Amino acid sequence: MNALHDEPDAVLDVLGIGFGPSNLALAIAVEEHNAHAAPGDRIRAGFLERQPSFGWHRGMLIEDATMQVSFLKDLVTMRNPTSDFSFLCFLRERGRMVDFLNAKTLFPLRIEFHEYFEWAAARVAHLVDYSDEVVSVEPVTGPDGEVRWLDVVSRVPGEPGRTVTRRARNISVAVGLEPHLPPDTALSDRIWHNSQLVPRVRELHASGDGDAVRRVLVLGAGQSGAEALDYLHRSFPGAEICAIFAKYGYTPADDSPFANRIFDPEAVDVYFRSTPQVKQSLVDYHRSTNYSVVDMDLIESLYATMYREKVQGRERLQLRNVSRIRDVRTLDDHLEVTVEYLPTGEREVISADLLVHATGYRPRDLDSLLGRTAKLCLRDDKDAVRVGRDHRVELTPDVTAGIYLQGATEHTHGLTSTLLSTTAVRSGEILDSLLTHRAHDAVPVAVPTA
Repeated sequence: MNALHDEPDAVLDVLGIGFGPSNLALAIAVEEHNAHAAPGDRIRAGFLERQPSFGWHRGMLIEDATMQVSFLKDLVTMRNPTSDFSFLCFLRERGRMVDFLNAKTLFPLRIEFHEYFEWAAARVAHLVDYSDEVVSVEPVTGPDGEVRWLDVVSRVPGEPGRTVTRRARNISVAVGLEPHLPPDTALSDRIWHNSQLVPRVRELHASGDGDAVRRVLVLGAGQSGAEALDYLHRSFPGAEICAIFAKYGYTPADDSPFANRIFDPEAVDVYFRSTPQVKQSLVDYHRSTNYSVVDMDLIESLYATMYREKVQGRERLQLRNVSRIRDVRTLDDHLEVTVEYLPTGEREVISADLLVHATGYRPRDLDSLLGRTAKLCLRDDKDAVRVGRDHRVELTPDVTAGIYLQGATEHTHGLTSTLLSTTAVRSGEILDSLLTHRAHDAVPVAVPTA
């Protein structure tokens, strides 16, 4: 039985919305705390996830793609190096530790790190309800007029029209990112976002339509775009695969030791204390560590492939640089994509079977998730939510309930906010904050009936 159902009328200390790596790390931190805490000091936690099972960027789990972050930046090690939820403990249980060490790498396969996440999620499955989509978060006022609790309303799986409400003193919002697309772009069987890449390719081959693909266009100059280009080139050996982007060429990711310090926990403190002007400077200086950049090994591999094909006289891997897509028309059996060469303004209409947008991600809209509760959040002069160093949203004075944000705080906490680098440390900081702000009212409150 799931812990969220054991005592349905009990108030949770924290309810996590979304169960990706961020809230998974928090669940582990809570589990480890509770294992050694006195009964009165334990944190009652639960988590909701709209997916039917744990999944992290499944659409980009290319079989030979590797992580861009060290395995030591897993769910726990930076917070608690002795934790048995570490990647190394996972390897030991799977019987692959020696084999991994012999590979002499800090960067596991992405599919293996996803397997690690699934392994960890299974160990805290008693804290999670899957297939549970949150539809609103409602403030609840106590007898003293303070907003002391938050009611999280979600749809009942398999029962359309029915909802269930859970009450919590705090919520941890970690709903991840959503695909970013050019304006007026509609996804279809021929127009994809790269987050759909692997399952879409498999579906095409399973249906027998893969052999009919003759040309694929990939929009985007970042790591995802380069990975998609390489994967599609291998997946459709009879097709031309063409990259389109505004740059002159792919930019190498800066993963040098000094630049990588921007992802250190201490760098979050520096960023948080800085003025808005310094924060913007730090982002501008170090964009090359994360945004629209590609691992050098992949750049060299793509270039070698293009040159080899040029020598052989059949150039399947192509590049249209300094270019933008200006129009896309969907016809019965293909796309007509208008591409502009920016230096001259010359436009060309290219016939293609598929168009893949490797155009990145953006934070999900917090206001639509929180509903009326969003009005309790204080804003800065750019209308961004104000967030404390402990990842707790600054709320109006009449609120003692807490909202923690994970993954939508780049404006306050810097470049690591949407990355794995400080996930373990952040979970410990949120746990410490929960313990510090533990609600003073321990009187049981019945959850309203749905």
